[in-house]
Amino acid sequence: MENEAVVKHDWVKQGKQNRIKGRTFEAKVRQNLEEVLNWIVSKWMNTVDYNKSENMGKLVPAKRKYNPFFKSMVIGTGFPDFICFKKKLNGTYEVIGLEVKVNGYLDQKEKGMCLWLLENKIFSRILIAKKGKKRGEIEYIDFKKKYGIK
Repeated sequence: MENEAVVKHDWVKQGKQNRIKGRTFEAKVRQNLEEVLNWIVSKWMNTVDYNKSENMGKLVPAKRKYNPFFKSMVIGTGFPDFICFKKKLNGTYEVIGLEVKVNGYLDQKEKGMCLWLLENKIFSRILIAKKGKKRGEIEYIDFKKKYGIK
């Protein structure tokens, strides 16, 4: 017992790595949407100020976050991550929201915000991009289908 090495987990290091992997995956998803699927993609700069208990929300500009270590402002903290446009054959545009999650899971607050965005017709649909089973594969999951919303 005395000679056993105690292995400590470095949560700070893991957090840094997860953020880097998340940003890299987000860039891959954006590139895939623009080049392969021919969507016009832009960073979504708004979020939903959602109150679950009252089931009410409103669209507000996302707050910028200050990083004291790099002395910089982080832009683009909106929900969902991207707004995507695609011209249809009849001349109208389809406007969707895209949230990028490496594992594909939304927490309860994010689910509520997605519901609010769909109910108030901000987006025609919301997709969740997640890593596929094969290396480099990206899966797009429709929010309504995944969570059984009609």
